[in-house]
Amino acid sequence: MGIVEIRPESPTDIEAIFRVTEMAFRSHPCSQQTEQFVVDELRRSGALTVSLIAVLDGQVVGHIAFSPVSLSDGSTDWYGLGPLSVAPEHQRRGIGQALVREGLSQLRVLGAKGCVLVGDPGYYRRFGFRSDPCCTLDGVPQEFVLSLPLEGNPQACGKITHHPAFAACGPEA
Repeated sequence: MGIVEIRPESPTDIEAIFRVTEMAFRSHPCSQQTEQFVVDELRRSGALTVSLIAVLDGQVVGHIAFSPVSLSDGSTDWYGLGPLSVAPEHQRRGIGQALVREGLSQLRVLGAKGCVLVGDPGYYRRFGFRSDPCCTLDGVPQEFVLSLPLEGNPQACGKITHHPAFAACGPEA
């Protein structure tokens, strides 16, 4: 495998990001296969705070999105990680880890207080994410709701609300 470059998305990457996201979630057991539409809607809404791609041999092979979330305790400057997508043939090679690490680094530069996500605790624990019963998301088992306070900030405590783009389910009619 060549060297993977992690960089911010550019307008010429949008179609490739759509395809990689679609492929990454096509067979995912917990997906409704709408993640690519969520990313597009976050972008259209101006809510795609951090959007990074992984490029290998000139091809986009991964993408990560971060967008603002609301918390019922009034905590501010918290972001949601997701979706994280890596093309199936490039998974389990550290590309997702590189995207997460760089994305969290960029959130820190922006002054973010923390990050939340819905995901596999076994995967995201390596970055410091933990399930905290204080942080909840309607309809999601607690063990998969993970949070990470950044730079000594306190843990947020409350119900998470993602950007309305997370309701996107397909191309606009």
